[in-house]
Amino acid sequence: MAKDQYKYFRIEARELLEGLSAAVLEMERGERGRDLVGRLLRFAHTLKGASRVVKQSGIAELTHSIEDAFAPYREGHSPIPQERIDQVLGTLDLIAAKVASLDLPSAAPKGETARPIAEELFATVRVEVEEMETLLNGVSEASVRLTALRREVKTVERARQLARDLVGNLTQQLEFEAQGGPNPTGAKLRITAEELRNHLERLEHSFAAGIDEVEAEFTQVRDATNRLRLVSVSTLFALLERTARDAAQSLQKQVLFESFGGATRLDAHVLAALRVALPHVVRNAVAHGIESPPERAAAGKPLQGRVALRVERRGNRVAFICTDDGRGIDVDAVRRAAVRLRLAAAPDADRLGMEEAVQLIMKGGVTTMGAVDQVSGRGIGLDVVRETAARLNGEVQVRSEAGKGTALEICVPVSLSSLDALEVDAGGTVAALPLDAIRQTMRVADHEIARSAERDSIVYEGTVIPFLPLPSALHKRKPADSKRRFWSAVILEASSGMAAIGVDRLLGTTVVVVRSLPSLSRATAVVAGASLDAEGNPQLVLDPEGLVAAAQLERAASLERVPVKRASVLVVDDSLTTRMLEQSILESAGYEVDVATSGEEALEKARLRQFGLFLVDVEMPGMDGFEFVSRTQADTDLRTVPAILVTSRSAIEDRRRGEQVGARGYVVKSEFDQGNLLRMIHELTE
Repeated sequence: MAKDQYKYFRIEARELLEGLSAAVLEMERGERGRDLVGRLLRFAHTLKGASRVVKQSGIAELTHSIEDAFAPYREGHSPIPQERIDQVLGTLDLIAAKVASLDLPSAAPKGETARPIAEELFATVRVEVEEMETLLNGVSEASVRLTALRREVKTVERARQLARDLVGNLTQQLEFEAQGGPNPTGAKLRITAEELRNHLERLEHSFAAGIDEVEAEFTQVRDATNRLRLVSVSTLFALLERTARDAAQSLQKQVLFESFGGATRLDAHVLAALRVALPHVVRNAVAHGIESPPERAAAGKPLQGRVALRVERRGNRVAFICTDDGRGIDVDAVRRAAVRLRLAAAPDADRLGMEEAVQLIMKGGVTTMGAVDQVSGRGIGLDVVRETAARLNGEVQVRSEAGKGTALEICVPVSLSSLDALEVDAGGTVAALPLDAIRQTMRVADHEIARSAERDSIVYEGTVIPFLPLPSALHKRKPADSKRRFWSAVILEASSGMAAIGVDRLLGTTVVVVRSLPSLSRATAVVAGASLDAEGNPQLVLDPEGLVAAAQLERAASLERVPVKRASVLVVDDSLTTRMLEQSILESAGYEVDVATSGEEALEKARLRQFGLFLVDVEMPGMDGFEFVSRTQADTDLRTVPAILVTSRSAIEDRRRGEQVGARGYVVKSEFDQGNLLRMIHELTE
């Protein structure tokens, strides 16, 4: 599959755009100050630099215009004109559209589709390092203690067996000696041996209880670690506030949007679906619920309407409640719409109450708007909400009171990562196959498998389909006696067709929780993730699409060339996009790479281990690249390590300054060339 060159840029750009939007909306609400403007300018500058790295000059120029718009207000004393805020929000929309339009890899395998934009946004989850370290330390300590305890239990079991044998032998000996008279020494040995056995039994029970405690702690830590993969719902709040603002401006209404419960976490896939549905909920609240200023004044309400989104955790589910203080559902308008759309006869429509009106609206296609505009009027907003909730195994409820407002609640599960699966054993490896992709399981005689130079195949329901032993798909060596009389075969169906997967045994169905594999693991396309069995051991969860594709491929395979390891390089840059791009280029060329997000962090890492080269960004908060190189050159232990500066500055004086501080190379981001960079690094490190 072609490499996605914009993967990390899209992730970073969308995070920066959300930060920019939130800062601009704060300004619109009247917030001011150097910190706010400074934060906005830092976001813009980072996005501009990342855009130039991936050669997106259009995005870089748009971001530069945002810097120009707010630079005069850097001190934070003067209010920012509304027209400038509107202009910048429009520019952010243009940038977001350009980011969304960046090409995904075009050479995807047959049957594979690109990840939807909403899902891709949540593909990377950031967590607090301290929180992660605490969990990892707990897991490590529990694992060490558990291993040590288990070794001791085996020793205790052996000692108890020896004591049992000793008691038996002494008892037998005493019985033989009973005919010759009493034997005090033998009786004492027997008492001692019995006491030893009792002590060992108590010790064994103590160890067993300790193991149970450690396993319980281990389970808690594992569950806590699993929760880290969940994404905070606060990532949606800036989008929803912007939705409410734009809808209100379009309809000439005044609306205050409020959000609560942002710390609640959800599975990324659930949150991605809600990112599509919730804007419809907020937009409907503004369009259908909030009255115009004259209407609100006539009703004795504040001119500014209120739309609030509250997020609540309810056991294994999360509720999103959107409320407004508007007019409520117009039952008369729903009645007229029902008659107009021929959903009810006029006499029946007259009897509709609030509850029936809500049910009718939720069926979809019903709108109470008199005309279609850019905000509403087509009756499809709640269609999206209802379908999204159904896809997530959730529910939607609507409550409304005339003249006081409406509350719409979407309740969804926290996670969708569990699935029904069939466990199989293949060559000693236990793996899980999703049940929804399995057409049938069957026994296949070896003579029923047609073998050719291209592939093996069998006949299933009158159609020839490929046959692939699962050990081969997992690149496991076949045992010497691999020739067998029968196979257990699982018939899988994927978008590209069907295939029979040969396994040793079918172990039964179960429910597994799918976890993503570590980024450094070399998993093939047939592996979708991993799960933990009842004892906490990891096992593979297989991808039906990948298995079918592997079965359809020709038998020929090429060995993967292992890159030669070269010098270690420290990449220093505050931009995620630049760090990931440079790390990917260098690791592909065989270099060992470590990264730092600031000059201060890089200096600490450089003093802890030996690096062969520093690749340093110039423009960073705090210690910039010039200062970092200058300080390493002044350090007797670091002055021999060459440094290359990477920057968006192309002026002659900047290049001269780089030479003056001791940099051995200078790379301009707008002229970035992978081949030139690798040649430069090779010359400096070999």
